[in-house]
Amino acid sequence: MADRPGEGGGTDEAGAPPPPRPLDAIDQDILRMLQADGRASIRSVAERVHVSRANAYARINRLVEDGVIRGFGARVDHERAGHGTSAYITLKIVQNSWRTVRAQLRQLPGASHIALVGGDFDVLLLVHTPDNRALRELVLSRLQAIPEVLSTRTLLVFETEDLEPQS
Repeated sequence: MADRPGEGGGTDEAGAPPPPRPLDAIDQDILRMLQADGRASIRSVAERVHVSRANAYARINRLVEDGVIRGFGARVDHERAGHGTSAYITLKIVQNSWRTVRAQLRQLPGASHIALVGGDFDVLLLVHTPDNRALRELVLSRLQAIPEVLSTRTLLVFETEDLEPQS
């Protein structure tokens, strides 16, 4: 199916993605369902939002093509998966080095979330490691070895709660 101007998937002549299409109540319901259960069948989605299977399929495809749905995955219990230590690490970095630093942070074992932020620090990094020794190694040997990282602060996570809809 070819893209029409301003619709899904493509880019304009300047290389920018088209503006997102507005989401209606049915789209919002589909998003909530798939956040709670990414394995929900098209049939169950269609039944719960009261549309045909073809309509549900088309809507989900459009949400994927428009980049609203970035993918489907599993919510992992990191402790049960052998990564019982979690920490948020704040980083101050050299001005204008975000892209370089981000590329290096993506390569870190256990890195699960990276955000460029405003405030007292520049980057917020969430990591999951097997234990405190592995966390120490990650911070002292890997993070602080990145030339653009000026300083770090490690915040150990004691407990978390996932606020996304649950199945």
